[in-house]
Amino acid sequence: MRWTYSCPHCEAMLNPDETIILTGNLGSGRLMVGFHPEPGDYRAYVPPGFEVEEGAQWEFFCPVCGQSLEAEIAPRLCALDMVSAGARHRVYFSRTAGEKATFVISAEGIEPHGIHAERHSLEILELL
Repeated sequence: MRWTYSCPHCEAMLNPDETIILTGNLGSGRLMVGFHPEPGDYRAYVPPGFEVEEGAQWEFFCPVCGQSLEAEIAPRLCALDMVSAGARHRVYFSRTAGEKATFVISAEGIEPHGIHAERHSLEILELL
């Protein structure tokens, strides 16, 4: 496994295989959502028949401890911890359905991913 993701609250591993598993709320629906682990790959897996409207605001939670993954200082983003090649990173991603914006924060700086990353650049700078 190239990337290992964990909850920033309880440190539980969130991708026991090749999919990051989170609990998501979208409107009145609560479901398990899977995400591709590679930063910048925006494939998401929802149950068959579940419709996701572009622009809708997700709420994501750790499926183990139930804590919200919303980034306190940047509420339009969620946060996870990630280990890749032995290095620890904090990953921020957009809560907006259809918005492609992910940021990998490390000691070297910010690595933005996605065509909508510039929408959050000021929020990300506040996180450092």
